[in-house]
Amino acid sequence: MVAAALYASSALPDDQLLAIARKLGPDERRQVLEAYVGRRENRRHKPGRAFERTSYRFDVLGDYGAFRDLQRHRLLTLEWQPLTTRHGHAMPEGLEEAGALTDCARVMQESAALHDALVGAGLGAVAPYAVAMAYRVRFYLEVNAREAMHMIELRTAPQGHPAYRRICQTMHRLIADQAGHRAIAAAMQYADFSGGLGGRMEAERAVERRRESRS
Repeated sequence: MVAAALYASSALPDDQLLAIARKLGPDERRQVLEAYVGRRENRRHKPGRAFERTSYRFDVLGDYGAFRDLQRHRLLTLEWQPLTTRHGHAMPEGLEEAGALTDCARVMQESAALHDALVGAGLGAVAPYAVAMAYRVRFYLEVNAREAMHMIELRTAPQGHPAYRRICQTMHRLIADQAGHRAIAAAMQYADFSGGLGGRMEAERAVERRRESRS
């Protein structure tokens, strides 16, 4: 990525830039990337194509609703395994406080029973339609660093759903800690790690206020 960041400002071929980049120390590489990213005043200010030089592959087990939201992103590779009830399901926060925990558990059990009955009847192709969206699905997600920045900063926003926020927050941590690409992770400065449902609830209240003002 450092070589790619230097490319547009250089007259050297790519292989020579790679050789130069490999001789730089960690601090020098970080300085190059910081200069390339520049000053980002909001999350829509993205670095250029050099961030497409590095890619990441994540194996995810998450609820089907979060999967469907992440599946909407276009600049990525995403493949999933069959949707079943074998991986269990997520229980949204606040159900017990709302008095709906028992009802939700019953719905999940009914969903699993219908899914299994359809499979048992030889209707495996249609059985996923009986699976409630809280059930988990396994999928892999492959993105370059440029798209990772877009997805992580967008999908960790406080008004986002907690399920996909957690996935994208974990992606950011893995880029920094497991891949060791701390300078790339640092460039994603609008990744939000705040907790709770406050941001999403406030966004829903704002939508409701707009509806009331039009009525």
